[in-house]
Amino acid sequence: MFKRFNRLAIELPTPTNPDANAAAAVQELLGGRFGEMSTLNNYMYQSFNFRKRGKLKPFFDLVSSITAEEFGHVELVSHTINMMIYGTTHPGDVNDAPMAAATDKRNTQHFIGTAQTSFPFDSMGKAWNGDYVFSSGNLLLDLLHNFFLECGARTHKMRVYEMTSNPVAREMIGYLLVRGGVHVLAYAKAIEMVTGVDIKKMLPVPDLENSAFETTRKFEAEGVHRKLYTFSDTDYRDIALIWAGQHPLGGPLETVIGAPAGAPMPELRSISEEFAPGISHEDFMQIAERLKKNAGIS
Repeated sequence: MFKRFNRLAIELPTPTNPDANAAAAVQELLGGRFGEMSTLNNYMYQSFNFRKRGKLKPFFDLVSSITAEEFGHVELVSHTINMMIYGTTHPGDVNDAPMAAATDKRNTQHFIGTAQTSFPFDSMGKAWNGDYVFSSGNLLLDLLHNFFLECGARTHKMRVYEMTSNPVAREMIGYLLVRGGVHVLAYAKAIEMVTGVDIKKMLPVPDLENSAFETTRKFEAEGVHRKLYTFSDTDYRDIALIWAGQHPLGGPLETVIGAPAGAPMPELRSISEEFAPGISHEDFMQIAERLKKNAGIS
């Protein structure tokens, strides 16, 4: 089971300008083949379907703990997209076409289908689908797939980073480049434990060096690239049997019991031209009175 916290993985900067076309590109990092929906569901189903988890517990713990982190990554990318789109249109009389600006944007589904919010589709609006999930039942094959999946996800993040200078997108991508590097290394170490082969030397794709990306530097200065979280107060602690030793870029690897502290969740504002959330001030006051009545508050 999952224990959920109303916190975001990191604090995102307040956007200054709407950037709907860049948000469409960021959608690839959510609903593309190598997006966070894929990493989440690949690891989730591998953990659900894991055989002999008692005897192979360190590997089960690894896949399970990373599954929980990926849920937070889906959430982080989704909020990044939401914040980037807001402000593209403006309130106004319905007959004055207050959403006319949306017709010039790459992904009009953001305006027609989701009220200027994220959705599990890729940068071209193609829906994410379960065909992207790989769960073979063979431990080594799944670990190899996961290593490849993380490398693909990392490459796509690098490319989207180069496509936009939007500060919200770059903050998110910088963090996920660092955390994705953790997962690349974790799966490489797991494969080495199974096979005895140092896959980092055999397949250095891509390099885990992040210093070229400005928004990664503060996270690495904090040691975020060396930490692997259990995402549980009591379980999945055997990841420490795999996540041990030194990071290739220097410093000791650290297993952290629990989850990162996180940051406040962004507040999505009303967009009246989208009829979202569709609750007026008068409606809100009536709802508040009903809630007070149900709670026995006069």
